[in-house]
Amino acid sequence: MKKFILVSALLIATFSYTFFSCTQRSPSREKIIANTLQAQVDTFVAIKNKMLAETEKPSANERELQNLFLQERLAYKKFEWASEYFNPAASRFVNGPPVQEIEMSSGQVFEPAGLQVIEGYLFPKYNVSQKPALINQLKLLQTGCDKYKSYFINIDIFNWQVLTLGIAGFDNPLTLKSSQESITCLESVRNAMALYEDTVGNENLPAKFDAAIKYLQHNTDFNSFDRAEFITRYGNPITIGMSNLEEKLNFKLTTYNRLLNQGAKTLFDKNAFNPNAFTPGLDAFATAKRVALGRVLFSDPILSGTGTRSCQSCHQPEKAFTDGLVKNTVLGSRQLVRRNTPTLINAALQAAQFYDLRANTLEDQASAVVGNRDEMHGSLQAAAKKIWQNKSYRIMFADAFPKKGRTNIDTLEVTNAIGSYVRSLTYLNSRFDEYMRGNKEAMSQQELNGFNLFMGKAKCGTCHYMPLFNGSFPPRYNIIESEVIGVPENTAQAAIDTDMGRYNILKTPAFKHAFKITSVRNAALTAPYMHNGVFTTLEQVVDFYNKGGGTGLGYKVDNQTLPTGKLNLTLKERNEIVAFIKSLNSKMTIQQQSD
Repeated sequence: MKKFILVSALLIATFSYTFFSCTQRSPSREKIIANTLQAQVDTFVAIKNKMLAETEKPSANERELQNLFLQERLAYKKFEWASEYFNPAASRFVNGPPVQEIEMSSGQVFEPAGLQVIEGYLFPKYNVSQKPALINQLKLLQTGCDKYKSYFINIDIFNWQVLTLGIAGFDNPLTLKSSQESITCLESVRNAMALYEDTVGNENLPAKFDAAIKYLQHNTDFNSFDRAEFITRYGNPITIGMSNLEEKLNFKLTTYNRLLNQGAKTLFDKNAFNPNAFTPGLDAFATAKRVALGRVLFSDPILSGTGTRSCQSCHQPEKAFTDGLVKNTVLGSRQLVRRNTPTLINAALQAAQFYDLRANTLEDQASAVVGNRDEMHGSLQAAAKKIWQNKSYRIMFADAFPKKGRTNIDTLEVTNAIGSYVRSLTYLNSRFDEYMRGNKEAMSQQELNGFNLFMGKAKCGTCHYMPLFNGSFPPRYNIIESEVIGVPENTAQAAIDTDMGRYNILKTPAFKHAFKITSVRNAALTAPYMHNGVFTTLEQVVDFYNKGGGTGLGYKVDNQTLPTGKLNLTLKERNEIVAFIKSLNSKMTIQQQSD
């Protein structure tokens, strides 16, 4: 299955949370914004109705349909910032990806719907054979619009979120009208923010928005667009200004525990992301004492059934918490385990673990590894009893998990200690991060070229979402995606690997050969690559994508989500992408590497 959403690249140019309580805000402003949103939805519906009427004609005019579609896209961009935050469930069917989506927990399959599906019917040519499907999609848009209007009419608290996905053509891959759509989005947000700045002033947000818009107007070519410059010169100043404005307004905050910290002023702040976002509960947050305890347990073979293998045996700090092997061996054997050992650096910043996403938390992951007969073949219950017999451990557990009358160690405490240690391995401190924080000397021109290619022509950023560069989907980051790319079985590349990935967990055809989108951060330190370790260099990985994945190699991969066409990257461009990936290496001290 072709996934058109990947034909373009993703760039989150501005992304900010500002929370306002309606009880502390002028009702007239709230009413103005609510009425504006409703009117913008009405305009969207009116254009949709024109498209529907034109489509239902015996002989529809292709140019007219295409023009109406482009108008519809711009109409959506005016209220996208609100729809994506307030009602993402409806947005999924208005502007979601043009592929099946499956809920991992229930297995419910959602068929593709919305503007991106419609785009495929109309561009580059109107596919008349798809007329019934096009009519159906246009009618389905009304359901989402009804939900939007209902929400905007009844809204009583504004949780401001500004989101610009457009400048990379993420959701309009065939028309690539990304600059125009981003301008529309920025204009809409500018107008809304102007209602608030007039009370405290001096953030000069209108001028910052206007400068960003002007840059977009003068830089419309998709491939040559300088995303690094746009973010640092325009995107970051806007979100910083909005955050400063929120602080001056001093409205009551609605607090939450999510991956993106609500205090972050840009996506690149040192503490922008929250390692505790995906704990089993608020009482499972990492503390210094839990991290210290987890560090000791991580390197102790007491957790394995044979007492010969620890977590650190496979996740070695000096190898960026991998083992450097294609695949490790089954415990007590020379036989290889099923999959390559992934890094644990920044593992806390993803909503699910393992290549097949079968574990929801780091605690679940630790439990599964200990109990896996190939990996550690242990028992948490038996290990907890052994740990209780050790005086040093008893003291550490009492400090890390205080409780009265302790008579044992709970297995959940063991896994939470390990999970807490892994959460401490969050390092968003690469040279790339330094550059985005204002150090223009942190990256070379070759690396910057590679970043722009990564986010643009090479399409990497449509799966490896910036700034985490894994599959955690913005803006909420509470879902991590998988992809079907057709990884070869071995270096001979004669056939696709037989591992079915997520299909082994949930028997949905779309999951055949689907694997988690892992982080590109620290990739230069974590070879070999892919779930089976088939590629030994980054150059091989880039070449694989450049050829169109498994389909490009000649395999029959009917459900491949990676675009099957060649990227046509030159050798210079491929080398620039590799150079950029190397700029994503985390900076860890000697002490951190030996933790």
